[in-house]
Amino acid sequence: MLDPAAAPPIHRHFLLHKPYGYLSQFRSEAPREVRKKHFLGELYDFPEGTMAIGRLDEASEGLLLLTTDGKLSELVRSRHVEKEYYAQVDGLITDEALSQLREGVEIGLHGDKYRTLPCQVYRLPAAPDLPARARRIRDERHGPTSWVSITVTEGKYRQVRKMTAAVGFPTLRLVRVRIGEVTLSGLAGGAVREVPDFGPLG
Repeated sequence: MLDPAAAPPIHRHFLLHKPYGYLSQFRSEAPREVRKKHFLGELYDFPEGTMAIGRLDEASEGLLLLTTDGKLSELVRSRHVEKEYYAQVDGLITDEALSQLREGVEIGLHGDKYRTLPCQVYRLPAAPDLPARARRIRDERHGPTSWVSITVTEGKYRQVRKMTAAVGFPTLRLVRVRIGEVTLSGLAGGAVREVPDFGPLG
């Protein structure tokens, strides 16, 4: 029987700048995957019970929050918390495309059609100051690219990539730079920082 007077468990929280080419999981039991893939457990000795909040796919980079507190994980994934991404897209994105993204676009989701919620979108005046990616983006001979900031409150599967493709500007590089009030600022690619908490998120 649990002692009602016992102290609550002490949870631990981490910020991670996930590099390109890493899966948002700590290890794999599949030998073939172990040989060919990279995992978060290679970057830091995380304590048992640590979970990644709101995964980034293998080709995406940026801010990943990790915690041993399952209740906190549920809060961060809720629609009350903004997630901001910088997306490098193929071509010079138009004002019309930006407007469509702000209003919401139709994307495919698990075999069905889904209309994204209205969100904040703007064109970045210059390429953001980000670490060089492990795998180089195609060179300028293949045409111009542009950068946009997209802030959403939902987190559907590959949502931002599907959104930019839906308006005719496929994403070439995707970096999450903010979750709530927590930002990627000062965190080098692959770096992990333990923090006492995530501060205000909503």
